[in-house]
Amino acid sequence: MSSGAEAPLAVVLLSGGLDSMVCAGLAREQGFRVLALTIDYNQRHRIELDAARRIASRVGVERHVILPLDLRQFGGSALTADIDVPKEGLGADIPVTYVPARNLVFLSLALAWAEAAGSADLFIGVNALDYSGYPDCRPEFVAGFESLARVATSYGAKGGKVTVHAPLQHLRKSDIAREAARLKLDAGESWSCYDPLPDGRACGQCDSCRLRRAGFQEAGLDDGTIYG
Repeated sequence: MSSGAEAPLAVVLLSGGLDSMVCAGLAREQGFRVLALTIDYNQRHRIELDAARRIASRVGVERHVILPLDLRQFGGSALTADIDVPKEGLGADIPVTYVPARNLVFLSLALAWAEAAGSADLFIGVNALDYSGYPDCRPEFVAGFESLARVATSYGAKGGKVTVHAPLQHLRKSDIAREAARLKLDAGESWSCYDPLPDGRACGQCDSCRLRRAGFQEAGLDDGTIYG
């Protein structure tokens, strides 16, 4: 949707986690001017909002919007309701930390901002290898949303194509850790834990902590996180 010689705009979903930080870094590396969108959905791990602010500042985004959307009104997830976050390790089923249709909702909001801003590019840090069973992290979801965007926007109605960039889609967490290091991003400024301890440390036992720790250990890198 952009025109002229000016660098194109991209809307990056910036949660404050490692994956979204790397996505923002990759978007900048690819020459995009970045609009960063963080959704404050009243999540249990609200500390990630502070991480998103830090990352947006470090990466050098053009604008950072933190949009309130209280998904606790719906519940249905350990991140948005009074349900314990599992600490037993990764399982085969969709975990209770899955927030119903979260990435669909978030990408829809990113698409709305992109169309308003004149952008045809969205970045999201979904991952199909270390995704813990989340259905809205699969390649089919990304491809399906691109198709939906073509029929949901005035830009698409005029023949334009919205691209959903999912550069981490087929990377392991160790590969993502290496990308953060290659991009010279401080992984310690990101936040992954679903159930922070009262003193602000990461719990070290939730699925997200386990994936992060294992990934950085496999990569031989320090993840900069203090675990309880």
